[in-house]
Amino acid sequence: MEDLPGVSRAALAVFLSDAAGAQAPPTEAMRISLLSGGRSNLTYRVDWGPHRWVLRRPPLGHVLRTAHDMRREARVLTALAPTAVPVPAVVALCEDEGVIGAPFYVMEAVEGQVLRTDEDLARLDPHTARELAYAFVDTLADLHNVEPAEVGLADFGRPEGYLERQLARWAVQLADSHCRTVEGFDELARRLGERRPASQGYALVHGDYRLDNVIVDPAEPGRVRAVLDWEMATLGDPLADVGLFHLYWIGWAGIDNPIAGTPGLLPAFPDWSELAERYAHRSTLKLDDLDWYMAFAAYKLAVILEGIHYRHRNGMTVGEGFEEIGAMVPQLVERGLTHLRG
Repeated sequence: MEDLPGVSRAALAVFLSDAAGAQAPPTEAMRISLLSGGRSNLTYRVDWGPHRWVLRRPPLGHVLRTAHDMRREARVLTALAPTAVPVPAVVALCEDEGVIGAPFYVMEAVEGQVLRTDEDLARLDPHTARELAYAFVDTLADLHNVEPAEVGLADFGRPEGYLERQLARWAVQLADSHCRTVEGFDELARRLGERRPASQGYALVHGDYRLDNVIVDPAEPGRVRAVLDWEMATLGDPLADVGLFHLYWIGWAGIDNPIAGTPGLLPAFPDWSELAERYAHRSTLKLDDLDWYMAFAAYKLAVILEGIHYRHRNGMTVGEGFEEIGAMVPQLVERGLTHLRG
């Protein structure tokens, strides 16, 4: 069996032999498959004897500065394990690039269902869809209510000045992945800087909170079994998560995307206003400036997708579904400007 791009079965078997115990299965028994959905970090399913694991590593080539930090991902998963936020258990972290060509970590596979497309979501009856939506927003509120110092994450970021640094960071990321001119990008960045609100408080933020980044129980789809993809987690303004939640729920409606479904377009799911009210009820935060956070979410995703588009044009992506990514960027930029003009 040939290795997949980005991972060596033989090297991985040697590294994971301690985690597998004294009776580690033979290397040839290891089965590795690329999991769909991720277009930034690479995610693989690893089946080795009785073990069911998932491996996460950075993308191939052109790794942006400050991005794709495997140690941070593994650390936040470990810290959240005893909290109300459901996460996979970390098995091992490898910071030695010599093993498979990049740092990586391995976690336990959480069996369940990922609702990735509108077709997946449309199969849910209204009661189940509503229970899933409530569990999803409640889990986000639970995350934001975690006290970072109590789980060993007091130094996980510098929350003061978070929004200002975020704007600077994504401007740098865009410059590092620049391969074309997108009308309105500079204007959106400028307007966000001019209208940046004062943060009401700080919390642990996920950074990419959307429905296909959770695993649900197939027998009880209204129950979240695990939250995935913590690569952008840090200490910061929790309303940045809420703005991105809105974007994925309904805010990118009308933009054709290969990334995820749009629950807010389906009649079985609650309206965004109902979910926003539910979050506010569980939080001490006011949502008065949410238009800014919606615009920032569109800007951030546009920068991320422009980077993915850049890697795809240069042959640095693995898997399918990248061809449509570039077309989303100018539409997201315009959507962000619309929020700020409103």
